[in-house]
Amino acid sequence: MPGLVVFGRRWGIASDDLVFPGCFELFVRVLWWIGTMILYTYHRGHFDCNGRGVLHSYLVGLLVVLALIILSLLAIVYVSARGTITNSGPRRSIPALVYLRALLYLPELVWACLGAVWVSDDSQGCDPATVGAVIAAVVASWIILLFTGVGVVFVFDPLGNPRPQPAAMEPLGVPDMQSNEGAQFLFTARSLAVKVWESRLRLLCCCLPQDESHRAAFSSIAQLFTRFFSDTDLVPSDIAAGLALLHQEQDKMEQSRDPEVIIDHSPSSPIGEDLETELEKAAHCMQFAAAAYGWPLYIYSNLLTAPCKLSGDCCRSRAGEYDIVGGDHLGCHFSSILLSTGLQYRDFIYVSFHNQIYEIPFFVALDHKREAVLVAVRGTLSLKDVLTDLSAECENLPVEGVSGACYAHKGICQAANYIYKKLINDGILNQAFNIAPEYKLVITGHSLGAGTASVLAVLLRSSFPTLQCYSFSPPGGLLSKALADYSKDFVVSVVLGKDLVPRLSMPNMEDLKRKILKIVSNCSKSKYRILLQGCWYELFGGDPDDFPTEMDDRREEELSQPLLGEESLMIRHSSSYQSLASDDSPAHTAAHLPLFLPGRILHITEDGPSRRSCFSQVRYRADWSNEMAFRSILISPRMLADHMPDAVLGALGSLTTDSTTLSEHVP
Repeated sequence: MPGLVVFGRRWGIASDDLVFPGCFELFVRVLWWIGTMILYTYHRGHFDCNGRGVLHSYLVGLLVVLALIILSLLAIVYVSARGTITNSGPRRSIPALVYLRALLYLPELVWACLGAVWVSDDSQGCDPATVGAVIAAVVASWIILLFTGVGVVFVFDPLGNPRPQPAAMEPLGVPDMQSNEGAQFLFTARSLAVKVWESRLRLLCCCLPQDESHRAAFSSIAQLFTRFFSDTDLVPSDIAAGLALLHQEQDKMEQSRDPEVIIDHSPSSPIGEDLETELEKAAHCMQFAAAAYGWPLYIYSNLLTAPCKLSGDCCRSRAGEYDIVGGDHLGCHFSSILLSTGLQYRDFIYVSFHNQIYEIPFFVALDHKREAVLVAVRGTLSLKDVLTDLSAECENLPVEGVSGACYAHKGICQAANYIYKKLINDGILNQAFNIAPEYKLVITGHSLGAGTASVLAVLLRSSFPTLQCYSFSPPGGLLSKALADYSKDFVVSVVLGKDLVPRLSMPNMEDLKRKILKIVSNCSKSKYRILLQGCWYELFGGDPDDFPTEMDDRREEELSQPLLGEESLMIRHSSSYQSLASDDSPAHTAAHLPLFLPGRILHITEDGPSRRSCFSQVRYRADWSNEMAFRSILISPRMLADHMPDAVLGALGSLTTDSTTLSEHVP
């Protein structure tokens, strides 16, 4: 639903978003009115304290004001609950009701001031309970006024100024031949949107230095966000409703889908490199990838024991040891790495916790158990890392011997180049292989660290032909198809369940936006019902709802045409938008270059029903997959939890334990 237009501007809230806040305020106001009526009835006829005239006027006026507010809220809730997300006709009176409700804040403000004056000047000799009730009423008035002001700021849209619309749109599929005036309008609007996004990023990252590299990153990310959000007129609640509907539709499709064909061995795996062997190697490397996060993850994973174990090591003087450790002033990060990996201090060649945009922490150690020089790269743990993640434009990454287009995620590519220069130019790898020349090179990381490790492996492959890379939960928009295919000989990506990040790329996000537009346009239920049923489904499960749609009564031949509701949610038709009838893969859209997961993909899923009790033991299964299975974002309560490094480590540990137990019982 397009944003609500009142007071001459568009706001970040729709006319059907007032049901829940209206009901909450209505509940508070009714209780308040009842309490005031009880107080007035108790004192009626014997207001026998100082200022009794003011008190009588205050209570009567408060009852009248509260009654008017309650009536206006009832009307707002009733009207806001009508219609559907795209059918706002039944809610056309909402702006007038909003104006009326805004006017009622004036007498409420006056009465709050009157009550404050009575309490401070004329309440002597009155019943303490009466004085307390009036004070509570005055405080409640000011709290509601304060929260109203905060809410106005929250839904304020800096881009909501009234502006003339460009020339009428051509039908979908027809090139938009705009006049010079229309083109200038779009350019001005886009420039303003970029500035607004830059301001938001600077406010969010106000603690970071505002140097040239950060300003360039802010500008790049702002342009990315502008391109993604500028062609739709959705408010946040529309997106939430769309995600709730999409989750149930995906679950319904999953339940009706035929069982997938399971690949026992990776097609490109060498003979003998079976699934069980790869799982053991992955479980071992994941310990180092998780350890790279330092003390935050170590404490999170060991809440009862970690503080005691680290307290003796943190803040301890190690002046002689810290020539190889940077950015860890108290020593807590390095102490947690020692505890997590079980290595000794002498096993570490280089450890760096230096963190800037495009420069992420990593360490190099000797893994004697696997006879490897191991490079572990940390994942996202700071705002600087987030900026690196969001620098999602494509950057050329030419690799000798690889035919086809070679490009990669810009932020991750620059982070990999930073570590590459450290390893090669500073002689870190030479130092490691001088100590252990027979060892092989292994690179690992999780999330941002996984993407960086994969690109780093591509850069180092020509110098170290036997290197291996284990990439845990890497970003989906990472490598071009040519580089992804090239990396299958030496990179293994591990993905858990419905993890969002390995499915996160600009084409996939455009595909998700298209699906949300389609599903909210077709649904004939009101938004508050969609959100209520969606919350119930997320919390308690059940069968996916068969939502009735506006398409139910349409003729078959009409289904090839886009719905007016879907079209009404588009500000302009961008090249990234596809109509209702189009279900093409996002990889085929021309707006964004397709990027893929690196290497061979090992997909770990829960073995059993998707819904289970909190105390039931989870069993996992692992299968080889391919990059095309991750070309769509799956909506699930687990989409973020499955990305956490402790969840990945636990799943791998469970798989390797089960396989060991099974092998012990086989005669």
